[in-house]
Amino acid sequence: MNKNVLVVVYSYTGTSLGVARLMCGQQNWTLGTVVETRPRRGAWGTWRCVLDSLLHRHPPIRYEGPAPGDFGTVVLVSPIWALQLAGPMRSFVVRERARLPDVAVVSVMGSRGAANAVAEIADLLGRTPLMATAVTAREAEDGSCAARLQAFGTAVQSSQTSQAVVRPTTLSTEAS
Repeated sequence: MNKNVLVVVYSYTGTSLGVARLMCGQQNWTLGTVVETRPRRGAWGTWRCVLDSLLHRHPPIRYEGPAPGDFGTVVLVSPIWALQLAGPMRSFVVRERARLPDVAVVSVMGSRGAANAVAEIADLLGRTPLMATAVTAREAEDGSCAARLQAFGTAVQSSQTSQAVVRPTTLSTEAS
């Protein structure tokens, strides 16, 4: 298995795509994109965003990029809609969960909801993401999140070369 990092992004407005591109540029990572097969336009498209999130729907998507299983870690970059994971990223995680290696999460939000998205991804995967961070849309647009994303990227990269987590043995009368 290749020990590189793949960044998979879904972006409705382009803000999450900007965050993903920044991380890829900082770390020299590969980018893959989640694209909706039924694009969202106008007020009805925005309303669908809210409904998809509130109802935890899985809109139809296609993925454009290299196979996630060929990488050591996949960083999911997605907007938060109505305090929830964006529906198209939900669709991607469900469709690809058996092929996803370690996962890290970057949420792009107005002000809240990242913890909900991370919890949902953990539930969908059946395992906790390696690590997670969040940036606000304002931080993404003005670039003030760059240093934090650099540190996050370095931590993701470092996690690939670190040893397995060492846990203390459980003390019991049967342990010697």
